[in-house]
Amino acid sequence: MPPTLASLVHHSALKLTVRAGEDRLDVPVRWAHVSELADPVPYMEGGELLLITALKLDAGDPEAMHRYVKRLAGAGVVGLGFAVGVNYDEIPEALVEAARGEGLPLLEVPRRTPFLAISKAVSAAIAADQYRAVTAGFAAQRELTRKALTDGPEGLLAALAAQVDGWAALYDASGAVVAAAPEWAGRRAARLTADVQRLRERPAPASSVVGGAESPDHPENADRVELHSLGTSRRPRSALAVGTAAAPGTAERYAVHSAIALLTLTTERSRSLHEAGLRIDAAVLRMLLAGEPDHARTVAGDLYGGLLDAPFRIIVAERASGSAARAHAGPQTRVPDADADPLGALAEVVESAAARSGEAVLVVPEGERLVVLATDRGAAVAACAEYATALETARPAPEPTPNADVDGLVVGLSAPSGPIAASTAYKQAEQALSVARRRGRVCVEHEHLAAGSVLPLLADDAVRAFADGLLRALRDHDATGRGDLVASLRAWLSRHGQWDAAAADLGVHRHTLRYRMRRVEEILGRSLDDPDVRMELWLALKATSTD
Repeated sequence: MPPTLASLVHHSALKLTVRAGEDRLDVPVRWAHVSELADPVPYMEGGELLLITALKLDAGDPEAMHRYVKRLAGAGVVGLGFAVGVNYDEIPEALVEAARGEGLPLLEVPRRTPFLAISKAVSAAIAADQYRAVTAGFAAQRELTRKALTDGPEGLLAALAAQVDGWAALYDASGAVVAAAPEWAGRRAARLTADVQRLRERPAPASSVVGGAESPDHPENADRVELHSLGTSRRPRSALAVGTAAAPGTAERYAVHSAIALLTLTTERSRSLHEAGLRIDAAVLRMLLAGEPDHARTVAGDLYGGLLDAPFRIIVAERASGSAARAHAGPQTRVPDADADPLGALAEVVESAAARSGEAVLVVPEGERLVVLATDRGAAVAACAEYATALETARPAPEPTPNADVDGLVVGLSAPSGPIAASTAYKQAEQALSVARRRGRVCVEHEHLAAGSVLPLLADDAVRAFADGLLRALRDHDATGRGDLVASLRAWLSRHGQWDAAAADLGVHRHTLRYRMRRVEEILGRSLDDPDVRMELWLALKATSTD
């Protein structure tokens, strides 16, 4: 405890007597200051015990003393010490009444007690309090370190909550609560997810205060919560929340800072382990794609649980050539740092979803590409689809257009597969990725391609160029007015080569239609009896049907 007016009054060597403000002696004293100025307020910081002899004051003037005491109280002076036997044999009644009126403690200092003795007593008490705080802080640091080594982050949080007489919570990179102490604090911590996400937008290290008197934006929160980012990189990976009834004291502050340091070390160590894990993930993925599932299982061991045996999907994502991804998509789905690193943002979304649901996931960054192997119908696949939908919704254009650049990210998702067919699933994901890029979509699932039409796939510049080249000679012929070969070919193919039906559609005789089809063969140098030729011509007509 810092020194108070009460502790000074009870100091046997000082012999101080209380003349006013008896009910306010429990106020802490930050310092003892001597000043004979008529107005010392400009030199006060608040929390001082002011010591005077009234050398330059008319202490008997009630009006002057009222103004003097009112100024001191307004400046935050916690007490006034008046030395008797120097300029006044006793404290003038005018000063006593003024002090009582303002509720300012007034202490009578006997002549045999020098002001220096009071200053020394205050200084010694402050030093002793600081020493106790530092000692308690070091003890807390040792306890937190022991708990971190023996019980991990959960034990550290429990020890920290006990040290600050409050609660503590740890958040992952997505802002989700991963641990809290005591157990009831998890619900309180979960309500601060938005504040944690705002903290992550600031370069590390960063901190903020929510709830309590210091945060009028959160009047519903009775406690005071400090949020601290963890990690040494520009973008913090996790955060610590500490809830207390009031601002932490010196000892509690030592405990909080120790917890931050220990959790940061854990974060950085986890990052090194994570990088080593990425190398294992890449090796396992290469073995699966090479058709060696048994070797992949041997290397993986128990790292991925049953992921390599259960039906899984492969996700392939790439950076798009367009501009960076748009800002946050909506209140339900967060788009973490998609502007700077769309692949990293997707990896964060997938890994966080898998961690919350307790499922294994394999994430392999490959330069400008990200490959994910996740459980079919699991949380990671669902989070990927939700994230892609959020990016689609964030786009200014209401409908994607073929061959348009997709902002920031394109994703292809395979059909459900198993370890033996992993290479097939990878090809499916690549095919879906290619279609997503052509259609201007963020994400395409391979299963949806088979359920749809092949015609949208023709909306590709290379296909259209082929179609234009194949039909150019026929269009040039029609442009001379010597017949309508293109329309005749379309009608004949649509009727599967039935002469009478196609001729009726065109309103011509069937012999006229036969003549036109021979001209088509002569101009193109191809036989319409060849099914491949008929297929190519039909696709060319469909690809240029909007012309």
